[in-house]
Order: sequence, then structure tokens, then C-alpha cells
Amino acid sequence: MRNVLFLAHTEADGTLARPALEALGTAANVAAGLGASVVTGLIGENVNAAAGQIGGCGAVKFLAVAGPDFAQSRYGSDAAAAEAICRTAEAEVVVAAGTSRFSRVLPGVAQRLGGRADTHVTAVSATNGGLAAARWFYRQRMEGVFQRSQRPWFLLLDPGSQPPWQGSGAPATVEPVAVTLTEAHRRTSVVGQRAPAADAQTIRPDAALLFVAGAGWTKKQADGQAHVQEAEKLILDFLRLTRASLGSTKSLVDLGGEGQAVLSFLTHLNQVGQTGSTPRHPKGLAACCHGEEPHTVGWRFINERRAINLDPNCGWARGKADVLYVADAFAVMAKVNALLAAKS
Repeated sequence: MRNVLFLAHTEADGTLARPALEALGTAANVAAGLGASVVTGLIGENVNAAAGQIGGCGAVKFLAVAGPDFAQSRYGSDAAAAEAICRTAEAEVVVAAGTSRFSRVLPGVAQRLGGRADTHVTAVSATNGGLAAARWFYRQRMEGVFQRSQRPWFLLLDPGSQPPWQGSGAPATVEPVAVTLTEAHRRTSVVGQRAPAADAQTIRPDAALLFVAGAGWTKKQADGQAHVQEAEKLILDFLRLTRASLGSTKSLVDLGGEGQAVLSFLTHLNQVGQTGSTPRHPKGLAACCHGEEPHTVGWRFINERRAINLDPNCGWARGKADVLYVADAFAVMAKVNALLAAKS
């Protein structure tokens, strides 16, 4: 078999992020199972740091398209770079991280090369010369394992689904791949970036803990009144002290459209569940949500699940949580925040 290509783009500092290292580990396993060699393809403004970062991965070649035109995400230039690297590598299988940058570009590159691309891949197995990929279907309720005869086959891995490559850096000889860009390739330009302040950022994919808020935070409490502002402070203080990532149930996210009191920092991007995201944090803590199936389907990859709810018969108590605390979430989180503040 011909080569297995590991394709990656560099970050702003010129290195490779964890999703790229996860793809590298998968590419190495695929190559070993197929009896093929790994070729590395890098795209970015300067790829020397990235090449040195993975210099000990055992790749037979380090191909690169580098320069100022490839610093930012842009379909025209990224597609031209990826196509040139793929043609030079003569790879039958291309493994890459399913980042927003590559998810936009690589399916189009597969079309140019007469191949096929699959996104949201969560596992790849290679045995006896055969290759199979797995992903979730029907809103992540069913896992499918499939094969393709078309080559090259582009596999875009969901970040967080695979262990990252573990190895030491080493000097690597980078072979530049020439790409000629026209004004049509440069038609899109990045004029700046807008990002929330660090304290306002609530979605942290690499966080060790996922905290999920349910609609109970905005309901009337024991005194007959809603305490939305108090709920906001408790949740934000907890996120600040733990650097946890914030998730939410669909019911809480949708309350804003119904004219009800809402947590001001929540958006649909925080939604976890059947119609939301499926995060992969090591631990998860849910508060004021009932643990019903449409929501907990998004928790299938959380290793340790805990919940706080006043109802001892809620969905969490029926086998969906490892530990259920039957208590008032307001009181529990206030005490937890006090303990965390004392430690810090």
C-alpha cells in the first residue's frame, strides 16, 4: 500500500495543538496496521516548530506548505496547499483533525482528487490490510462502522475522541511543496479577530470538568421567588475557580425565546444532548437538570458523571449518574465555591 498522510495546520504560535497530535497517533496506528509508511504534511506560516515537535514520530517525510498566505484559515489557499501535499505524498489514506479549518476544506480537496471524505470519525481500525472507520449516527444514538473503496480516503477525527501521540521532539528535515496562488485564492482576507475576555469564555474543550446547568436554576425556589442573578454569580464563580467548561440543557437555552428569565451568558453553543454537543471531558457535574434521555445522550463520553437534584427519583437516579446528590444546588454550589476560594 502507498503512504498514510498525516495532515495538520499549525496554531498561531507555530506548534501543533492536541487535536493534531490525536490525529498523528491515529495515523501511526493505521500505518502500522496496513504495513504502510507515515508521511507528515504541515500547513502554516512557519512549520519548523511543528516539525520539531513531532520529529520523533517515525514519518519518512515531512512535507510542508509555508508562508504568510497560509497563516490564516482561508478556503482557497488551504485547499490548494492540502491538494499539493496530497499529490506529492501519493497517499491512499489521509488522517487529519476535524477542526473547523479542515472540516471546511478537506471534503473539497477529496473531490478534486477523486476520493472521499468522512467527518466526525471517532475511531479507525486497520487489520489484515483492511481499513474501517467508526462514527455516530442518528443524533449520536447509534455507532456505525464502515469501509470505503475509493482512494484517497480522508478521515477527519473528532477532537477528543483519540489519545494524543506521545513522543519526543527531534530535528526534522522539511521538504517544501510549491504552491502558486492567484488573486482568486486570496479573495478572502482576515481583517482581525474578536474573542471574549478570558473570564467570559465558558466553553473550554480541554477542561477536566464539564459543569452543566439545567432549567431549575431559573425556577422559583423555596421562598417562592426566582434567584437568577444569584444563580449567575454561583455558576460564574465556580467556572472561574475551577476553569471548568459550561454546558446547558436545551430547555434552559430555549427559555430566552419564551420571554422568561435566563442566564445571560448561555447560548446554544453551550447546549449538550441529543440536539446539542457531545463533549468528552474526564468528569461531569450536572445541577438543576432532571437527567432525561435527550439530555444525557450527550454525556455518553464523560467518564465520571455526578449530579445535584432535589428529586431523588429524577433521571440521574435511574442509572445515568455515578453519584447523585439529593440537595439544593444553590446551597451546595455556594459551599463548594467557599471551599474552592479558601484553597486558592
